[in-house]
Amino acid sequence: MDALNSSSSLQLHSRPANATGGPWAVAAGCEQRPAGALFNLSLRVIVVIVGLPANVIVLWLLLRKRGISSSTDVFIFHLAFLDTFFTFLLPLRLVNVFVLNNNKSIWHAQEFAYGVKDMGGPLLLCCICLDRYMAVLHPIMFSSFKDQKYRAVFTATVLAVTVAYALAKTIGGILNFDKIFTVMILSAFIFMVFCNLSILWALRRSGPGRDEMHPMKKKAFRVVLSILGILVFNYLPPVALFPFQGYFSADVFICYVQDVAFSFYNISSSTQPLLYLSGVRKLPCLSSSICKLCCTAD
Repeated sequence: MDALNSSSSLQLHSRPANATGGPWAVAAGCEQRPAGALFNLSLRVIVVIVGLPANVIVLWLLLRKRGISSSTDVFIFHLAFLDTFFTFLLPLRLVNVFVLNNNKSIWHAQEFAYGVKDMGGPLLLCCICLDRYMAVLHPIMFSSFKDQKYRAVFTATVLAVTVAYALAKTIGGILNFDKIFTVMILSAFIFMVFCNLSILWALRRSGPGRDEMHPMKKKAFRVVLSILGILVFNYLPPVALFPFQGYFSADVFICYVQDVAFSFYNISSSTQPLLYLSGVRKLPCLSSSICKLCCTAD
């Protein structure tokens, strides 16, 4: 495999498009080290089973509103839409490997879905963080940017960059293309951590000793805690490991580091909608008693 000969040519998420089906087809190129691929596969199953319906519910709840009034809801809606698209296409990988013998068209569609996930998720989370940052630390300026056209510009820019990245990933052949993701995820992580810590610091200063928090600040506090959880659990593994790609041998990076790091990264398509549903107390539960436990009051 050429991809194993040079770490500089690694294509993130990729497996060979011409691999044949078989019991280890999901670990193509890593047949001798399948643990990472199997771990990745197990979490993909969770993402599909949990993430797909959860994101659909988020979309349904937001569409039921008389209008997506807040800019945060606008970004959450598009984030849920991209995650729905990603989780919907995840099962195609298994179908393509075991049933269609790696049809190239399906393989390219899967690469496009990974590109959408890689770029769209972090950028939209950055928009949410920036939105909450402005609302808490610069409320006067924030109020002047509530016009729909500003949301449309931000959203259109994010979607355009996401589609361009996904198309480039699908076409392939770009030298050091994986470095784009590494730089982007590291920059997004630093930006989101800065915004969230700034918000927490401002909220802590704004009302010492007060029992009640302003509803807007309470909403910002919830959003910040949710995003911080996503950052630590889902984004920290690739942020911590990918900049040190050169220190791993190519096969170890592909078969272990990449698969494990992206497993945590991809499962954010489940944690993000679940955190939103929990925040709005619409988390699906098996019974009313369980619902009282998982959807408790503030």
